[in-house]
Amino acid sequence: MYHSPIQLDVFPTVVQLRRIDPARNMRRFYRLSVQSDLFGRASLVREWGRIGFRGQMMPDEGKAVTALMKLAAAKKRRGYVD
Repeated sequence: MYHSPIQLDVFPTVVQLRRIDPARNMRRFYRLSVQSDLFGRASLVREWGRIGFRGQMMPDEGKAVTALMKLAAAKKRRGYVD
């Protein structure tokens, strides 16, 4: 009997960041997620904008998990928090 392998979540597949600064009227969000595309490949989807609004979205193909970790680290250096 064949059992499909279990994929352990070693790396995050979703990172949600926010940056709030009332003095500058700043309420922003940045969301990164790794999702499967139509062909079963991993794709990084970036969403950003003002909290409470739909925001913008951009899919990136390639090394999705690596890109997610790099972008999340860059945003955290700019003041975004989990």
